[in-house]
Amino acid sequence: MPFNLPIFLTWLRIVLIPLVVGIFYIPDVMMSVPVKNTIAMLIFVLAALTDWFDGFLARKLNQTSSFGAFLDPVADKLMVTAALLILVELTRLNAVIALVIVGREITISALREWMAQIGASRSVAVNSLGKFKTACQMVAIPMLLYDGPLVFEGHTLFDARVWGLWLVYVAAFLTIWSMLYYMKLAWPQIRDRVDAAR
Repeated sequence: MPFNLPIFLTWLRIVLIPLVVGIFYIPDVMMSVPVKNTIAMLIFVLAALTDWFDGFLARKLNQTSSFGAFLDPVADKLMVTAALLILVELTRLNAVIALVIVGREITISALREWMAQIGASRSVAVNSLGKFKTACQMVAIPMLLYDGPLVFEGHTLFDARVWGLWLVYVAAFLTIWSMLYYMKLAWPQIRDRVDAAR
């Protein structure tokens, strides 16, 4: 197993996941809910930043590897899934929205693995639609973790809860759209395999 700075950052992202979840299990008498929200939000933002930096550094330092390419999306999906589950537990997010997002990730991951096995992985490579969906998720989740108005020098800049909900709904819509898009790209291969199996 190779080990370098980009892979270290990916492992760091995985290590940060239980911290985002665990902070909410600290008794309220020991730490107030707003403090928990802020810490969880900051940890998630830090984890999300490692997602950008590990890819950037892997390319910049020429340290790309097949293991890193495998581990990076796994870390991303674990991070997003853990955050969505804790938001559902805290009743800040509808379970249906979380199911749509997590279900899509499982479906597309399985589709990509199958397409890679038949030598057609380029057909379902990540595109701009998927990247925009991910960006909406990565902004919405810390807002929902923060769960309140963002105040600066006594002035409310915006309500993170409201904006977070809007963005996660946009992400859910893009999740379905991108899944259908990828399925459409893969459909000729799926149809050929089904016809060959008859």
